[in-house]
Amino acid sequence: MKLWTFGVWLLSGGLSACHPLDDRVLEPPARNPAIIAPSTPLGLPPVPLPVGDLPTKARIDLGRKLFMDPRLSHNNTMSCAMCHVPEQGFTSNELGTAIGLEGQSLRRNAPTILNVAYVKQLFHDGREFSLENQVWGPLLGVNEMAIPSIGYLTEKIRIMPDYKGLFEAAFTGRGATVETIGAALASYERTLISGNSRFDRWYFGNDANALSSMEQAGFKIFSGKGNCIACHHLSEKSALFTDNRFHNTGIGWARSMGRKGAKHKVQLAPGVFVHVEDSIVRSFSEPEQADVGRYEVTLDPADSWAYRTPTLRNIALTKPYMHDGSLATLQQVIEFYDRGGIDNPHKDPLLKPLHLTPTENQALVAFLDTLTGDNVKQLEANARAEPIDQKIPDIDAAAQYKP
Repeated sequence: MKLWTFGVWLLSGGLSACHPLDDRVLEPPARNPAIIAPSTPLGLPPVPLPVGDLPTKARIDLGRKLFMDPRLSHNNTMSCAMCHVPEQGFTSNELGTAIGLEGQSLRRNAPTILNVAYVKQLFHDGREFSLENQVWGPLLGVNEMAIPSIGYLTEKIRIMPDYKGLFEAAFTGRGATVETIGAALASYERTLISGNSRFDRWYFGNDANALSSMEQAGFKIFSGKGNCIACHHLSEKSALFTDNRFHNTGIGWARSMGRKGAKHKVQLAPGVFVHVEDSIVRSFSEPEQADVGRYEVTLDPADSWAYRTPTLRNIALTKPYMHDGSLATLQQVIEFYDRGGIDNPHKDPLLKPLHLTPTENQALVAFLDTLTGDNVKQLEANARAEPIDQKIPDIDAAAQYKP
């Protein structure tokens, strides 16, 4: 399925960046600049776009280059694609929580960025409202890509020969700035649209043979006995499989407050774990970072340990699961919700024991496997389409800058 359709329309309006997501609309073609217009795959709504800052081929190509370039980290070793690995569902299947610069442990799982264009509040705690602004969080995070400042990165890009003229061509003469870097990365991320799954063809396309009887039974449980649909919404014409809200399932609370065990689960390699005495772990490891979820944004105690509902699209590709990557398989996720989550003072009242049978559990997993978009391999290939020049600048950006 072709994801993007090229449409050239009359130029009108200027550039503005970093718009809140609430300002994003699909403008009528007569008012749009020459853009690459996203088509809408079966099962998804129109892609929201920022007013006056629409994606062009030059911006998308530049954003992909930035996304894949490890030189956007302070020590030239980490790219965005190292946590959002294209071949792993644009997340990291090998790590429960992400690893930052020089092996620093982060608090949370790297969420998939497939269909991130539809996310209204970004990060697990919803602290950002536009992709243009969100990209700066990891770039400037001291334990992520650790760029010292916005000015340092703009200067670093300016002195790298392979970026010469690219920003100016994409942004009508403007060089690398906080706005144009954010807009370029956001333009690329908005191309990562994936729909037309087997479920879409069955539910929205009326293809009676697209799902097996077990998969159809799984959907019946999903929307009925399992009540998954209470948070993972569908509408009449499309399905994002999220309510864009924040819920306390108990996992964050247990990680912060409830764990009293004498041993700590340590990952040695993908899928390989050992249990080590907590006293030994404490002797060589930094203390685990506190994480109170949505409360850190709102300061409302009712939001303690609440995290954003993720989309279920492409869920079979985006393990491990939950905000901390603590559940390795979809079967474990279903078993967790079947138990009703973990009781705590702020647990969401929607979570209750489901009393599913083993057959119903299997049917739910089978249904979730049908939510993979038909173009994921194409998106993976597109991400690697251009070789990345990794020549490190001869002069440090801070030394090069002269006021």
